[in-house]
Amino acid sequence: MRLRSGSLAAGCLLLQAMGAAIFLRGFFPMAVRARPRGGGGEPGDVPAEPAPPGSGAVSNWSAVPPPLFRKVVLVLIDALREDFVFGPKGKQFMPYATQVIEKGTSHSFVAEAKPPTVTMPRIKALMTGSIPGFIDVVVNLNSPALLDDNLIWQAKTAGKRIIFYGDDTWVKLFPKHFVEYDGTTSFFVSDFTEVDDNVTRHLDRVLKREDWDLLILHYLGLDHIGHVTGPNSPLVGPKLREMDNILKKIHISLLSKEGEASLPSLLVVCGDHGMSETGSHGGSSEGEVHTPLLFISSAFEKRSGPLTQPELVQQTDLASTLAVGLGLPISRNSVGTLILPVVGGKTMREQLRFLHLNGFQLSRLLEENTPAYEKDPGYEQFKIAEKSHGNWIKLYLEGNNSEILMNLGKKVLKQYLEALKTLSASLSKQVAQYDMYSMMVGTVIVMEVLLLLLLSVPKALSSRAEFEVPLSPSVFSLLFYLMCLVLCAVHVIVCTSAENLCYFCSMSWLTALGVMMLISALMCGILSAIGKILENSRLPVKNPVVSSSSWSEVDVLMLAGTIGHVLSLGASSFIEEEHQTWYFLINTLCLALCQELCRNHFLLKECDPQHGISLKQNFDGIGEASDCKNIDVPASGNSKLDKVASSAEFIKGSDKWISLASPWIILICCRLLRSLNQTGVQWAHRPDFGHWLTSSEHKSELSFLAAVSLVMIFFLVQRRCSLVSKIAMALGLLGVYSYRAAIGNVVFPWQHDSKDISKLQREEYRIMGSVQWIGSTSSPSV
Repeated sequence: MRLRSGSLAAGCLLLQAMGAAIFLRGFFPMAVRARPRGGGGEPGDVPAEPAPPGSGAVSNWSAVPPPLFRKVVLVLIDALREDFVFGPKGKQFMPYATQVIEKGTSHSFVAEAKPPTVTMPRIKALMTGSIPGFIDVVVNLNSPALLDDNLIWQAKTAGKRIIFYGDDTWVKLFPKHFVEYDGTTSFFVSDFTEVDDNVTRHLDRVLKREDWDLLILHYLGLDHIGHVTGPNSPLVGPKLREMDNILKKIHISLLSKEGEASLPSLLVVCGDHGMSETGSHGGSSEGEVHTPLLFISSAFEKRSGPLTQPELVQQTDLASTLAVGLGLPISRNSVGTLILPVVGGKTMREQLRFLHLNGFQLSRLLEENTPAYEKDPGYEQFKIAEKSHGNWIKLYLEGNNSEILMNLGKKVLKQYLEALKTLSASLSKQVAQYDMYSMMVGTVIVMEVLLLLLLSVPKALSSRAEFEVPLSPSVFSLLFYLMCLVLCAVHVIVCTSAENLCYFCSMSWLTALGVMMLISALMCGILSAIGKILENSRLPVKNPVVSSSSWSEVDVLMLAGTIGHVLSLGASSFIEEEHQTWYFLINTLCLALCQELCRNHFLLKECDPQHGISLKQNFDGIGEASDCKNIDVPASGNSKLDKVASSAEFIKGSDKWISLASPWIILICCRLLRSLNQTGVQWAHRPDFGHWLTSSEHKSELSFLAAVSLVMIFFLVQRRCSLVSKIAMALGLLGVYSYRAAIGNVVFPWQHDSKDISKLQREEYRIMGSVQWIGSTSSPSV
């Protein structure tokens, strides 16, 4: 069977997409999901209630415990790092929060966020208690509404009135859940003030009202400062001081109204993620994953004694803790554990009840996601703790208030905490597990298609080339059936011996058989192509037919690259790392040009004599025409024509090698430029040649390099320009240099260099500029 190059390319593209999809499905494991017998884990499904651990349970054992707090205010400060609150910056710029942490009624923790440390997955983790993976970012692009069971839905179902102000990501995730909201966009990363003022302007009015139960505030200014200027910027301090004043206002307002209510209020301060040393986030560095978590309420005992290091908890623990505090069921997909100090002031019976609810929810989630859940250490520990809890209930109902009951209660409490920790670790581990079998199947398909394309490159350079696909030879048919049998046997062994069913094993046997046949067919095609190459290695290559299409591959690539680059500017992350897009497009374009040049200079080289013949025919035609018109043609015309042809061939030969080497020279220069200048927010802090040139001590070197570069541009371009164009281009390049000199990047030869300024004066100028930038009213004197 013969296939044209276009058909072969389309088929290979489809096979590559299928292999990549299977690989990505194994590389990006989906988060654990509860699959109740009566539903699919949607918010509308009512969570199952646990049975009492002992036979002597009271009648309201399965009811949701009453709320512990009357009002809850959740203040989420985007990109709030741990050291911004607990470190030196917290003591300097957040004095009220530091005072409450050290001497007030509060509990402070360090919450660890799991990658990806970006806003949308972190909000999802805070409200559902689940661990979003990288695949959740893609899944939620087409469905922004959060469909998993979450704290916001539970609060709305229970009749809680929720108010939100801040990042509009919340409004997209929880549509129609807030009785009042005002979303602000996070796209304008250069906005440091208005994005937070739009949140704070509602505070005075809302804090005076009593028609709400849960208030959520999401501030974005600190994150924007980090993206633009980094965590060590002079703008970070004033922003932290602004956040501290807001926390003070909210806390004082909540305390002033607690005398009228029976239950205290709760103020929660947290961050969705931190920021790296360059101000970015999304990775797994310590600055990105560690965020502060504060619980402030009059229900807690006032701290006494020296301040200890904050305990490390998981960010997913907040959902379970807030659910218990608001008297709501714990989200079905939550893998978080209850933060015990928050409920430490309650009686032993209530604490054990809260831990049992959390343990039942985690054990049920484990049961729905792990076939051998009964052998899990966390499940076994929970059953032991549940049995001990039943014994404690019997003693409690008998009216035993001795020290034995207290010691037994502490023992059960410890057993529950260990069981919850183990259960949470088992469930969290499932999110980080990779489906190795599916990844291997996808990799084999991709590599086979890639090898087949590499073997077909010599023929594929012509758009009308045809390929012989051998399907009938018996030797390959036998190999095909043997490979199918072997692969099917491997599939059966893997799928029947694995404890957790992988994605590829969950497919139907007919689909799996089709994939195995595809892999076998590709391998046979590769072996056949290798055999053809060995067989026809000494045969002359026929001239390919030149494509008559007006659109070349380079034209399509340039159009697709331009459209892709424009679409990438719709996301702030792509804007911050726009240079990566340019690196990819330049490298791809150079490789495509190299392929186009190879096609023109090697596969079409036999067409060159035809051009020479046609050229000679044209000259002969001119001679004949001159004869017809009685015009004498010198006899030496043939020798001159030969000299012109030989010189043209020499120039053509040199141009050929120059054109072939140009893409590779460009690639080498681009690679050198990438190492000379660290670009973007990830590596901008690392020293390089660009930092050396732009420093004030080397302004003369930068000026010389800029002037030489502009002069070279002029001489390289002016050869084919008219006089007017040369003058205009010279004035334009001079204007470029003058603009750089006007803003202080370079200097004119008659100007003094910055070396004449002392280091002390430069430091004073820098400090003065920073103070004026942040809006200080005082003017330092130099």
